[in-house]
Amino acid sequence: MKFFTDYTNIALIVIALVSGALLLWPAISRRGRGGVSAAEATTLINRRNAVVVDLRPAAEFAKGHLPSARNIELAELQAKIGQIAKNKSNPVVLVCQTGQESQRASRTVSEAGYAEVHVLQGGVDAWQKAGMPVVKQGAVK
Repeated sequence: MKFFTDYTNIALIVIALVSGALLLWPAISRRGRGGVSAAEATTLINRRNAVVVDLRPAAEFAKGHLPSARNIELAELQAKIGQIAKNKSNPVVLVCQTGQESQRASRTVSEAGYAEVHVLQGGVDAWQKAGMPVVKQGAVK
Protein backbone atom coordinates (compact mmCIF):
# COMPACT_ATOMS: atom_id res chain seq x y z
CA MET A 1 0.00 0.00 0.00
CA LYS A 2 2.92 2.31 0.68
CA PHE A 3 3.91 1.90 -2.99
CA PHE A 4 0.84 3.89 -4.13
CA THR A 5 1.26 6.70 -1.61
CA ASP A 6 4.90 7.51 -2.37
CA TYR A 7 5.05 10.65 -4.55
CA THR A 8 7.80 9.24 -6.77
CA ASN A 9 5.77 6.14 -7.54
CA ILE A 10 2.62 8.16 -8.24
CA ALA A 11 4.56 10.19 -10.80
CA LEU A 12 5.81 6.99 -12.45
CA ILE A 13 2.28 5.57 -12.56
CA VAL A 14 0.96 8.77 -14.17
CA ILE A 15 3.78 8.72 -16.74
CA ALA A 16 3.03 5.07 -17.55
CA LEU A 17 -0.69 5.77 -18.00
CA VAL A 18 -0.09 8.81 -20.21
CA SER A 19 2.45 6.87 -22.32
CA GLY A 20 0.00 4.02 -22.78
CA ALA A 21 -2.75 6.40 -23.83
CA LEU A 22 -0.47 8.09 -26.36
CA LEU A 23 0.51 4.72 -27.84
CA LEU A 24 -3.13 3.68 -28.20
CA TRP A 25 -4.38 7.00 -29.57
CA PRO A 26 -3.70 6.32 -33.29
CA ALA A 27 -5.59 3.02 -33.15
CA ILE A 28 -8.49 4.55 -31.25
CA SER A 29 -8.81 7.63 -33.46
CA ARG A 30 -9.01 5.62 -36.73
CA ARG A 31 -11.89 3.35 -35.65
CA GLY A 32 -12.65 1.56 -38.90
CA ARG A 33 -10.98 4.07 -41.20
CA GLY A 34 -7.61 2.47 -40.90
CA GLY A 35 -4.92 2.42 -43.50
CA VAL A 36 -4.09 -0.97 -44.96
CA SER A 37 -1.01 -2.19 -46.77
CA ALA A 38 -1.16 -3.67 -50.26
CA ALA A 39 -1.06 -7.18 -48.78
CA GLU A 40 -3.87 -6.41 -46.32
CA ALA A 41 -5.95 -4.86 -49.11
CA THR A 42 -5.47 -8.02 -51.18
CA THR A 43 -6.73 -10.10 -48.26
CA LEU A 44 -9.78 -7.87 -47.87
CA ILE A 45 -10.52 -8.10 -51.59
CA ASN A 46 -10.04 -11.86 -51.91
CA ARG A 47 -11.47 -13.12 -48.62
CA ARG A 48 -14.07 -10.54 -47.67
CA ASN A 49 -15.20 -9.26 -51.07
CA ALA A 50 -14.10 -5.70 -50.37
CA VAL A 51 -15.20 -3.05 -52.83
CA VAL A 52 -12.27 -1.05 -54.22
CA VAL A 53 -13.03 2.58 -55.10
CA ASP A 54 -10.42 4.52 -57.06
CA LEU A 55 -10.86 8.24 -56.43
CA ARG A 56 -8.45 9.46 -59.11
CA PRO A 57 -9.54 11.28 -62.28
CA ALA A 58 -10.70 9.03 -65.15
CA ALA A 59 -7.54 9.71 -67.17
CA GLU A 60 -5.32 8.50 -64.31
CA PHE A 61 -7.61 5.52 -63.73
CA ALA A 62 -7.26 4.53 -67.41
CA LYS A 63 -3.45 4.60 -67.13
CA GLY A 64 -3.57 1.85 -64.52
CA HIS A 65 -5.73 0.79 -61.58
CA LEU A 66 -6.23 -2.06 -59.14
CA PRO A 67 -8.06 -5.09 -60.52
CA SER A 68 -11.83 -4.87 -59.87
CA ALA A 69 -11.59 -1.20 -58.85
CA ARG A 70 -14.48 1.15 -59.56
CA ASN A 71 -13.70 4.70 -60.57
CA ILE A 72 -15.60 7.37 -58.69
CA GLU A 73 -13.73 10.65 -58.92
CA LEU A 74 -13.23 12.48 -55.66
CA ALA A 75 -15.24 15.47 -56.94
CA GLU A 76 -18.21 13.16 -57.62
CA LEU A 77 -17.97 11.10 -54.44
CA GLN A 78 -20.74 12.88 -52.55
CA ALA A 79 -23.19 12.52 -55.45
CA LYS A 80 -22.32 8.87 -56.20
CA ILE A 81 -21.74 7.61 -52.67
CA GLY A 82 -24.77 5.32 -52.85
CA GLN A 83 -23.22 3.45 -55.79
CA ILE A 84 -20.21 2.19 -53.85
CA ALA A 85 -21.72 -1.07 -52.61
CA LYS A 86 -25.18 -2.60 -52.35
CA ASN A 87 -24.40 -3.96 -48.89
CA LYS A 88 -22.97 -1.30 -46.61
CA SER A 89 -21.49 -3.94 -44.32
CA ASN A 90 -18.98 -5.00 -47.02
CA PRO A 91 -15.49 -3.57 -46.52
CA VAL A 92 -14.60 -0.60 -48.74
CA VAL A 93 -11.01 0.15 -49.76
CA LEU A 94 -10.44 3.70 -50.98
CA VAL A 95 -7.55 4.28 -53.37
CA CYS A 96 -5.89 7.38 -54.79
CA GLN A 97 -2.38 8.02 -56.10
CA THR A 98 -0.65 8.52 -52.73
CA GLY A 99 -3.28 7.79 -50.07
CA GLN A 100 -3.83 11.37 -48.90
CA GLU A 101 -7.06 12.09 -50.78
CA SER A 102 -8.43 8.70 -49.77
CA GLN A 103 -7.78 9.48 -46.12
CA ARG A 104 -9.86 12.65 -46.36
CA ALA A 105 -12.62 10.86 -48.29
CA SER A 106 -12.84 8.04 -45.75
CA ARG A 107 -14.78 10.22 -43.32
CA THR A 108 -17.40 11.02 -45.98
CA VAL A 109 -17.85 7.34 -46.84
CA SER A 110 -18.07 6.34 -43.16
CA GLU A 111 -20.67 9.03 -42.49
CA ALA A 112 -22.74 7.66 -45.38
CA GLY A 113 -23.22 4.46 -43.37
CA TYR A 114 -20.52 2.15 -44.69
CA ALA A 115 -19.41 0.09 -41.70
CA GLU A 116 -15.84 -0.72 -42.64
CA VAL A 117 -13.82 1.83 -44.63
CA HIS A 118 -10.11 1.37 -45.29
CA VAL A 119 -7.52 3.47 -47.09
CA LEU A 120 -4.74 1.92 -49.14
CA GLN A 121 -1.60 3.30 -47.48
CA GLY A 122 0.56 4.98 -50.08
CA GLY A 123 -2.14 4.60 -52.73
CA VAL A 124 -1.50 3.19 -56.19
CA ASP A 125 2.17 4.15 -55.85
CA ALA A 126 2.61 1.77 -52.90
CA TRP A 127 0.53 -0.91 -54.65
CA GLN A 128 2.89 -0.85 -57.64
CA LYS A 129 6.01 -0.76 -55.45
CA ALA A 130 4.73 -3.90 -53.71
CA GLY A 131 4.66 -5.63 -57.11
CA MET A 132 0.89 -6.00 -57.18
CA PRO A 133 -0.96 -6.21 -60.51
CA VAL A 134 -2.31 -3.12 -62.22
CA VAL A 135 -4.99 -3.23 -64.91
CA LYS A 136 -4.34 -1.00 -67.90
CA GLN A 137 -6.68 -0.79 -70.92
CA GLY A 138 -8.28 -4.16 -70.15
CA ALA A 139 -5.01 -6.05 -69.61
CA VAL A 140 -3.21 -6.97 -66.39
CA LYS A 141 0.23 -5.41 -66.17
